[in-house]
Amino acid sequence: MRPTILYPLFAPLNTLKGIGVKYAGLVENLCGCRVVDLLWHLPSGLVDRRCAVSLRSAQEGHIWTGKVRVLEHNAPQTRKQPYRIVVEDESAQLTLIFFKTYGDTLTRLFPVGTQKIISGKLERFNSSWQMPHPDYVVDADKPQQMPQIETIYPLTAGISNKMLNKLTAQALALTPPLPEWLDETIKKQHNFPSFNQALLETHHPRCPDDLSPNSPARRRLAYDELLANQLSLTIVRERLKHQKGRALQSNGLLRQKLEEILPFTLTAAQKRVIAEIENDLHSDYRMLRLLQGDVGSGKTIVTLRTMLNAVECGYQAAIMAPTEILAQQHYETIAGLCDKIGVKTALLTGSIKGKNRQKILTDLQNGAIDIIIGTHALFTKEVTFKDLAYCIVDEQHRFGVRQRLSLSEKGRLCDVLVMTATPIPRTLVLTQFGDMDYSKIDELPAGRKPVTTTVMPLSKIHDVVAALKRKIDSGTQAYWVCPLVEESEKIDLSAAKERFESLQHEFGNLVGLVHGKMKESEKNAVMEDFKNGKIRLLVSTTVIEVGVNVPSATIMIIEHAERFGLAQLHQLRGRIKRGCEASGCVLMYGYPLSDVSRSRLNIMKQSEDGFLIAEEDLKLRGGGEVLGTRQSGFSNFRVADLSLHGDLLFLAAKEAALILAQDKNLSSPRGQALRTLMYLFERDEAVKTYLAG
Repeated sequence: MRPTILYPLFAPLNTLKGIGVKYAGLVENLCGCRVVDLLWHLPSGLVDRRCAVSLRSAQEGHIWTGKVRVLEHNAPQTRKQPYRIVVEDESAQLTLIFFKTYGDTLTRLFPVGTQKIISGKLERFNSSWQMPHPDYVVDADKPQQMPQIETIYPLTAGISNKMLNKLTAQALALTPPLPEWLDETIKKQHNFPSFNQALLETHHPRCPDDLSPNSPARRRLAYDELLANQLSLTIVRERLKHQKGRALQSNGLLRQKLEEILPFTLTAAQKRVIAEIENDLHSDYRMLRLLQGDVGSGKTIVTLRTMLNAVECGYQAAIMAPTEILAQQHYETIAGLCDKIGVKTALLTGSIKGKNRQKILTDLQNGAIDIIIGTHALFTKEVTFKDLAYCIVDEQHRFGVRQRLSLSEKGRLCDVLVMTATPIPRTLVLTQFGDMDYSKIDELPAGRKPVTTTVMPLSKIHDVVAALKRKIDSGTQAYWVCPLVEESEKIDLSAAKERFESLQHEFGNLVGLVHGKMKESEKNAVMEDFKNGKIRLLVSTTVIEVGVNVPSATIMIIEHAERFGLAQLHQLRGRIKRGCEASGCVLMYGYPLSDVSRSRLNIMKQSEDGFLIAEEDLKLRGGGEVLGTRQSGFSNFRVADLSLHGDLLFLAAKEAALILAQDKNLSSPRGQALRTLMYLFERDEAVKTYLAG
C-alpha cells in the first residue's frame, strides 16, 4: 500500500548504476539495502578541494588542490618500490606516489608535459613534498570535474568515499518532489527548508555548520522523523483505547482486607497510580498502561492492589517477570499477603517440574489459582487459564512485544500493565512507549534513608576489603559486583570467579558467588543462603541488578564501575535500599578514566533520583542503550537524536495530537501528505490501521 511516488526510494540498491552484488552487500552492511537507506546515511565531514594556495605555502598533513605540470615518470626497479611521478606548480615540485600500478595506466593518465588538477593529502619526505595516491586527477581544461567541496561519509572496509558520493547522488536524483506535510507556521518558526531542500543541504554541506545536527536542514529531517513516529504511536494508542474490553468493577472487599493487614501506609504517589490503573480497569475498553517506579518505590503492592479487582470479579491475574529471582521475590511478597485474605497464588518457573508443575497447570485451568506469578514459562502452550482478565509484565524492556502479547492473548479481552523499575527519560517514554498510557510512582516510602555513595580507585581495594571486614564482623551483609564471569584476554578486568576466590581467603565460608552461567537451582540456593544470613558477602555479576530483596544487605561494592551504564549502576545501588537502615555504595574504578565515565560516576555520587539519572544517561550516551540493556523492540532513529532534538519531539507530540483531532482519518490534502511521511519513515502499520478504519 506504499504510495507509488515512493517506489523509486524503496527499490533495492542494485538498481543503481555502478553497484554490483559485491558492493551492494558492503553498502547494505553499512546503511541498508534500499535506495532510501542512502538518504538516511548522513555525512560526518567535508573536504574543501578548492585551489587556495601554492605548494610553497601548503601545510603538511592537509588536503591540497592545485594545477600542476607533469615533469617525469620514475618506474620502480623492484616490485617492492612505488611508482613515482614528479610534477610542479609555479612554486615547487611534488612527487606523486603510487604503490599499485596496472600496466601503462599511469603513463596514459599523466603524459609528460601535460597539465593536471590534482587533489590529495600532502606529506613531507626528506624536505620534499609528496602525495601518495591523489584522491582526484582531472585535466586542467576540465576544472568542473573536480569537486569543490566533497562530502565525507562514515565508511566500511571496501567502500570508498568517492563511491558512496556517487551512489548518494543517484539516490538524491531519484527522490521525487514530495508534498509538504508540515504546517507553514512551524516551518517559519524553525526556519525549516522544504523536505527535498533539506535532503540536498544535508548531503551537500557548504561549511562545517551545515554538518551540525542543529542545522536547519538536519533539524527539519529530524522533525519529520519524530512527527512520523508520534503520529503512528498516537494512531495505535487511539485504536487500542477503543478496543472492547470488560469492566472489572466489584465490591472491593479483598482490597479492603488488604489495606487492613498492610504494615505500612501507601504513599500519595502509590494511591494516585492505583486510581489511574483502576480507572482503566473499570472502563469498558482494554487497558495498556506503562507503570514506572524507581527502585524501592513500591510497585509490587500497587500491582497486587489492582490485581484484586480481577479476583473480586471472579477472574484471574498474572505477573510475568524476566528472571526466576525476580519472580520468586514477587511471589514471596504477594503470597504472604494473599494467604491472609484468602486469595490463592502460585509460582510457575522453568525449574518447577513434575507433579508440582502439573498441579499448578491443572489448578490454573480449573480456576483454583487466582493469581499466578512466573517467568517466560507463563506463555508456553501448556499454560491455559480458566479466565485471565489482567496481566502484568515486569521489566517490560526485557521482553519483546510479541512475548507480551502472547501472554495477554491467553485471556479474553485482557487488560495489560507493563512496568519497569528502570526510570525512563521522558523523551523515550514518548517515542518508545507512546502507544501506552503512562503512570509514574515518583515518591519513595517513608523511612527510607539515603545511600552514601563513595567513588575511589581500584588501587585502594585493600582498604575497601579491610573496612568491609569490620562491617561484616559487626553483622552487616554486602554485595560485591564484578562486570565479567571469566577473565577476558582482551579486557583486563577482575572476573567474578577470581574475585570470589580472593575474598574467600579473607571471609571463608561467609562469601558466596552467583553469576548468569550458573544453573537456576544453584543460583537460587546461594540466594537463599544470602537471605537467611548464612552467607554475609555475595559476589556476583549483574544477575542481581533487578529484583533481589535482602533488606539486611546495606553495602554495595561495584568493581570497575566505569564499565557500567548509569541506569545499571542505579539499579545495582537500589539493592541496598530495601530496608530502613543507612547504607553505603562504593564505586571502584580503574584507569584510564574517560570524561564520560568520570561524569557518570559523579552523577551517581551526587544523586539518587532515578529519573534525573536516566535523563543524564540519555545525554551521555547520545540516545544509545539508555536502559542498560539492548532493547528488543526499541527502534533506532535514522536522523533524530533524542539527546539533541528533545524540543522537536515534544513539538511533534503536540502537533500529532492536534492533527488527529482535526483530521481523524488523515483524509485532507495535508492528511494524505502525512500518510506519505509515515510510509517514508516506515511507520506503515499505523497507516494501514487507519486505512482499515
